[in-house]
Amino acid sequence: MKLCWLDIRNAHGAREAIIEEAIHQRIDAVVAADPADLEAIPPTVKKVLFPLTDALPDKLEPADLVIVTPARHGEPADLAGRHPDVEFGRFVEITDPASLEEACRAARYEQWSVLAFRDPTKIPLEIVLAAGAGADGSVITQVADVEEAQIVFGVLEHGSDGVMLAPRAIGEATSLKAAATGRSADLDLEELEVTAISRAGMGERVCVDTCSHFRPDEGILVGSYSHGMILCCSETHPLPYMPTRPFRVNAGALHSYTLSDGGRTNYLSELGAGRRVLAVDSKGRARPVTVGRVKIETRPMLAIDAVSASGVHVNLIVQDDWHVRVLGPGGAVLNVTDLTAGTKLLGCLPREQRHVGYPIDEFCIEE
Repeated sequence: MKLCWLDIRNAHGAREAIIEEAIHQRIDAVVAADPADLEAIPPTVKKVLFPLTDALPDKLEPADLVIVTPARHGEPADLAGRHPDVEFGRFVEITDPASLEEACRAARYEQWSVLAFRDPTKIPLEIVLAAGAGADGSVITQVADVEEAQIVFGVLEHGSDGVMLAPRAIGEATSLKAAATGRSADLDLEELEVTAISRAGMGERVCVDTCSHFRPDEGILVGSYSHGMILCCSETHPLPYMPTRPFRVNAGALHSYTLSDGGRTNYLSELGAGRRVLAVDSKGRARPVTVGRVKIETRPMLAIDAVSASGVHVNLIVQDDWHVRVLGPGGAVLNVTDLTAGTKLLGCLPREQRHVGYPIDEFCIEE
């Protein structure tokens, strides 16, 4: 879980509402310029004092942590000696090589470093994170909005330890917390047993090309019904006659459902560049990946019927070709044209029905 700090120093009239939302969403810290603005913050939220003036207030309480600019306020280590009951951290604005080096030192040696980058490139942040790798302290990066926070959380795959955001509207704290949660919830996969394989004539199948490299036991969940999907394998594994495409899943007919982030489903026909789908491995671990392109082409189709141990019937229609694959127990890679009655597959059985992709508890029959 990444740290979320809300900066209320310039919130003015919205300050109380932002604090209330921050508390409700269990934001990690509230940042204020005046110690008085921290008095109403409960002990479950870190109280961070970040002065806007050149002088520190005479009284730092009730702050738990004070962020200082050394050129204006003094060195954190010196200040900690004079105020033993308060933690101190360093603020660095990165504008040139000298300030970048200061940020790298802070990431290595300071317990708390708050960084602001003047330029939009994330290369300086990458350098700081690399310099501070393995250090005990925390790096908090100032961001302009939730979208930038999502990017900062993913820099060098590890991301900054946290972000500091000055909300412009109510609701941004909620969105920031959702972005910080990051990883999608794991899924409960079940073994399905193939009951029938049949040719389904011609149709349009969809290849989903993503911006990510799939792992060998990873793919996306696809099915004709929203209540049951089969784990379709990526083209990570070698094939004769054609190169591997580790970013691709030959997913199935364009009417099929697939799982997206947040528990929503999408038809394969709805996917396009920039959309998100869930990559799922054979243990049910899930992560959102970005679609870079979809390819829809007419091909001969194959219908796979399967059933779960609890009696749920699942159907998947895929391209009828031996290079199209699904995953079985233990991550076994299975060519769809080799499937027979009794073959075991991996799948997922969502409990809810769907309305425009959203889960809903209502009466619905799919056949």
